Amino acid sequence: MSDILKALPVTFIPIFVAIDIFAVLPVFISVTSEVEDIERKKIIRHSIITALVVSLAFVAVGEAVFNILGITVNDFKIAGGLVLLVIAVLDLIRYGGERRKVEDTIGVVPIGVPLIVGPAVLTTMIVLNDHYGITPTVISLILNLIIVWFSFVKAQKITELIGKNGIVAISKVMAILLASIAVMMIRIGVENLIK
Repeated sequence: MSDILKALPVTFIPIFVAIDIFAVLPVFISVTSEVEDIERKKIIRHSIITALVVSLAFVAVGEAVFNILGITVNDFKIAGGLVLLVIAVLDLIRYGGERRKVEDTIGVVPIGVPLIVGPAVLTTMIVLNDHYGITPTVISLILNLIIVWFSFVKAQKITELIGKNGIVAISKVMAILLASIAVMMIRIGVENLIK
C-alpha cells in the first residue's frame, strides 16, 4: 500500500500534463455552448466513461500487441516519447485550442476520444504501467478523470476566473512539461536499449 501511495504523485502528474485540461476546456465550452444543461450533463458522462474505457482497454491490450509485433517497451518509450515531443511542439507553436479541432458531432467522439484521451495519454499510460504498475497508474487516471469531470461541470466559471488568455498561457506551460516528459521517455528508452 505504501508503494502505491509513493507512486501516485509520479503517475498522477504525467497523466495530468498529457490530458492538458486547460487546452481541452475551451474546446469543450465552444462545442457545448448551445447545448441545454441536461444534454451537457449527458455529454460529460459519456465522455468520461469513454475516456476511462479506452484508456483501460489500451493498457490491457497494449502489452499483447507488443508481444505479437515484437515491440519492446523500450521501443515504445522511444517512439512514444517522439510522438509526445511532436504534440508538445505543435501545442507550443500553435494557438491554444487549434490542435484539437472538432467535427459536427459531440459526446463520445471527439470529446472522450481524442480530446480527453489522445495519443499523449495512451502513450503515457503504457509507460507508467511498465514503470510503476497497473494500480497506481489506474488510480492516477481515475483521479485525473475526476478533475476533468469537475472542470467540465464548472467550465464557464473556470474560464471566467482564469480568463481565456490565462488558459492559453497555462496550456503552453503544460506543453513545455509534456515536451520534458517526452525527452525523459526517449532518454530512458535509449539508456535501457544500450544496457
